Amino acid sequence: MSLKRLILASKSAARREVLANAGVSFDVQVAGVDEDALKVPGVDPRELAIELAKAKALAVSVQHPEAVVLGADQTLAFDGGLISKARDLQQARARLADMRGKPHQLHSGVALAKGGQIIWSGGDTAHMVVRDFSDAFLDAYIAAEGEELLYCVGSYRLEGMGSQLFDKVDGDYFTVLGMPLWLVLEQLRRFEVLPR
Repeated sequence: MSLKRLILASKSAARREVLANAGVSFDVQVAGVDEDALKVPGVDPRELAIELAKAKALAVSVQHPEAVVLGADQTLAFDGGLISKARDLQQARARLADMRGKPHQLHSGVALAKGGQIIWSGGDTAHMVVRDFSDAFLDAYIAAEGEELLYCVGSYRLEGMGSQLFDKVDGDYFTVLGMPLWLVLEQLRRFEVLPR
């Protein structure tokens, strides 16, 4: 059986690493989607993550109709609203301070497109509880992680020092990293990107 080419429509280093570590062969092309245009008031955060993933997959799929294109995105629901990536480290610090001692939900959406059409989409949610950390820890964390925090929707990287921010994570580790891997691998086998 000849396996189909896979393109990841995401610039996320964490997503690339998750797929590569799972032994998946893929190319990367950033979609360049206007995410803010899809973030309308009142939209369901989980559905938004899936819609963003679909938009990314479609944007790349029309350029490479022969390939299977994987789009992925995340949204963070906190205190009745959506949290976006921080503009700068001061905003990252303020957001983490706001989340201190409180729960939030991290939604990961994924979609596959081929020939300019969505052939599958899905998502998963992780429920996260941030611990009541000290200001000293927060300052040390910001200093250690630096600009990397600006690429993460919650201003944390669970695969790094960000693991120390939490009391509890209820959900799949890969979902937190932005790639609900088990869902994706199942569909990659289904659509002949990976062998059965």
